[in-house]
Amino acid sequence: MKQVHIVPHMHWDREWYFTTEESRILLVNNMEEIMDRLENDPDYPYYVLDGQTSILEDYFAVKPEAKGRVKKLVQAGKLIIGPWYTQTDEMVVGGESIVRNLLYGIKDSKEFGSPMMIGYLPDSFGQSAQMPHILNGFDIKYTIFWRGTSERHGTDKTEFYWESNDGSRVLVQLLPLGYAIGKYLPQDESALKQRMEKYFPVLDRGATTDHTILPNGHDQMPIQKDIYEVIEKLGQLYPDREFFLSKFENVFAKIEQQENLATLNGEFLDGKYMRVHRSIYSTRMDIKAANARVENKITNILEPLASMAYDLGFEYHHGLIELIWKEIIKNHAHDSIGCCCSDKVHREIANRLFLAEEKTDQLIEFYKRQIVDSMEATNDMDRLTLFNFLPYNREEVVTTEIISKYNAFSLENEGGESINFEILKAEEIDPGLIDRQIVHYGNYEPFIKYKIQLKEALPSMGYRTYFVKEVQDAVGNSCHAKQTIETDYYTVSVNENGTLKIWDKQIKKSFDQVLLLENGGDDGDEYDYSPVENEDLIFSNDVVANVSLEQNDYAANIDIRYTLSVPGNIEERKSGEKTSHVDVRFSLFIPNHKPIIDVSCELNNFAKDHRLRAYIPTGLSSSFSVADNQFGHIKRNVYDSAMDVWERDNWNERPDAIYPMLNYVGLSSKEYGLSVLTNSTREYEIVGEQYDTIALTLFRSIGHLGKGDMLRRPGRPSGIKLPTPDSQMIGKLNLDFALVSHEGSTLDANVAKTAKEYLTPVHAYNKIPYNAMKLNASGIETPLSYQLLKEESSVAVLSTLKKSEQENALVLRVFNPSDKAFEATYHIEGDVKEAYQTNLNEDQQEKLAHDQGTIHVPLKVNQSQTISIKK
Repeated sequence: MKQVHIVPHMHWDREWYFTTEESRILLVNNMEEIMDRLENDPDYPYYVLDGQTSILEDYFAVKPEAKGRVKKLVQAGKLIIGPWYTQTDEMVVGGESIVRNLLYGIKDSKEFGSPMMIGYLPDSFGQSAQMPHILNGFDIKYTIFWRGTSERHGTDKTEFYWESNDGSRVLVQLLPLGYAIGKYLPQDESALKQRMEKYFPVLDRGATTDHTILPNGHDQMPIQKDIYEVIEKLGQLYPDREFFLSKFENVFAKIEQQENLATLNGEFLDGKYMRVHRSIYSTRMDIKAANARVENKITNILEPLASMAYDLGFEYHHGLIELIWKEIIKNHAHDSIGCCCSDKVHREIANRLFLAEEKTDQLIEFYKRQIVDSMEATNDMDRLTLFNFLPYNREEVVTTEIISKYNAFSLENEGGESINFEILKAEEIDPGLIDRQIVHYGNYEPFIKYKIQLKEALPSMGYRTYFVKEVQDAVGNSCHAKQTIETDYYTVSVNENGTLKIWDKQIKKSFDQVLLLENGGDDGDEYDYSPVENEDLIFSNDVVANVSLEQNDYAANIDIRYTLSVPGNIEERKSGEKTSHVDVRFSLFIPNHKPIIDVSCELNNFAKDHRLRAYIPTGLSSSFSVADNQFGHIKRNVYDSAMDVWERDNWNERPDAIYPMLNYVGLSSKEYGLSVLTNSTREYEIVGEQYDTIALTLFRSIGHLGKGDMLRRPGRPSGIKLPTPDSQMIGKLNLDFALVSHEGSTLDANVAKTAKEYLTPVHAYNKIPYNAMKLNASGIETPLSYQLLKEESSVAVLSTLKKSEQENALVLRVFNPSDKAFEATYHIEGDVKEAYQTNLNEDQQEKLAHDQGTIHVPLKVNQSQTISIKK
């Protein structure tokens, strides 16, 4: 007989078109009913709590006294919890975020019992190629999902193995009809049979065993109280099938016995049978950009800095850092970071990101202050300390601030040597802003805030300190207005329309019309971009920009401003009117000594229903792009071949080659390439007749959560038809990205490492004798210069450096961004007592040799390795 496993569950979107607080009220009610049934019905075996522990956190905030009940049910195996903190998106969320999501979810689950060790993501909008690697890193060997697969990946079955490039492998149970086909099962035989006659042919066709899953749950659905009566009716209707309550693990135990299951590779972003919303990556770009910025601050700045402080003897504040992570991980559920929500919910999401960034910034400032305040200085001179959070020495142009009462000053290193710098700006500031105690006693003498620029070589994963000394003569300033910028790598000029003309001196190539803007109507919703049929796109070809160029001995700055006239809304766009506009400002920073062009983009949007993209032409006719994903890279065809058949084959949505990235995307040949690095937008498409141009989405402006019958997504609405005027993105938006050209291919040039440098700026701390927030002396003495570790390999990329969650050890995580296996080498300063390879959960595995602090780390393609170091 065919075995039908009815799995009771509830899919719990913490927020969507409803708010977190609205769903929490239902949650309390539903949890009480679930636990009452599990406690009082010995025959009711299991209930799956949606694979995410944030549900319990929300519940315990209301009913902390229920922890004992939950623990008893979890330990009895009846209430199934974990392994996630929240069900993560996989496309625009960074690798460390996904790792911490599982780490905290498993940690929280273990307070009550054993977590469900299944990578359960039943509604995420596509599956990252790196998920097997991440799941295996937590000793998870099973996964369940719904969206993104089709036969062209290699099988028409719903059970298969899924491998990542490093050889990690998980067994997949696909939910071919989603997680809700068993919702509210009716007792009425006619209605029940009508439902099942639609489902069983699909379930049977995909199954490799006689065991299939009927998920009995839905969004915010309470426990189905009459499930036994429904099971009895199902048995009468289908005497050749056995129906019973079960759990997912029971089905995996049967599938695992099958031989010759197909093995699939890569990412799953096909919208044939279920929508994956490939252009959702640019909805509510303000939120997407804030998420990227905060993720990068935590992993690239805060955690390495906290690790330095810990190594120097200060406390590593796990509790504070976990609060920050959980604040943003709450935003990483597919609807939340997808931004396919109501305006009220988007305000909640934006506020969580604001709080997370504020917590991050303040903790960074605190650690820097602790370290610098405790230095072994022999005098009380003001200091400027520069921090480098990369595992190798670097020479950087640093723009920072010094606050002083000096009318002129010099910078000296610890050896007393004078350091060159330039003052870019000076302004008086009220002393009450420095320390209110100063003005409390009647001293209103102002301070001077100097903006300075210098170029310095800094030690790897460490810092260097300089003294601020009063002098008579102010330093000079070499800044001059320019018509053309000349650096060691580039000649850059600005065309009349505000686009760039770049000559690369190394590869002898010219790039013109860089940052040309493309504007088109967007008749879509928060899930998908939808163009206006037969529309002529608007370009910034004919604008007249206001441009200024300045350059000093360290770097150049270019300021470009113009207004782009556009239609005011979708109706005007269809009629050809242009009564509205977008104000555009590009602020470029180009260091003289590095082949990178930093771009800060400020947009002020006054129009509705449109999409704005920036073009980066490369001169390369490409068949594929290379972008990064979690702990690796992925190659994607610039044209999806399913575009030729999607209508004939009745795909749910058109497979346009709009794709996500995390930190970079590049086009290249063997000779050269051009890449975009990003700290904001994470969506791109390769466009042009020769597929030679990277189109970087700056924002989408739409006014509805869901719409039906769209040009590229025919049929029913996604979500619901709810107006979302805030998603029109009226107002200001700030985006940060960078351009880098290079010899060789994207992978050979190690653009991933260049992106890491871009996203890991040098930080400064200026110590003066005043501070409104007082600290007692730490009792710790820190050196004036310091280095924690140094990389002796040029290919691996540091993912993060942090303190172990489980012991007094540092955790170093690195990954291989290239297409070749290699060995990375790291030298740890000081006495290394033990070193272990760990999994992503930081459980010790293989012990590593550490010859005088030197550790060798083998890395396969797209593989991360985590090392625990005890000093």
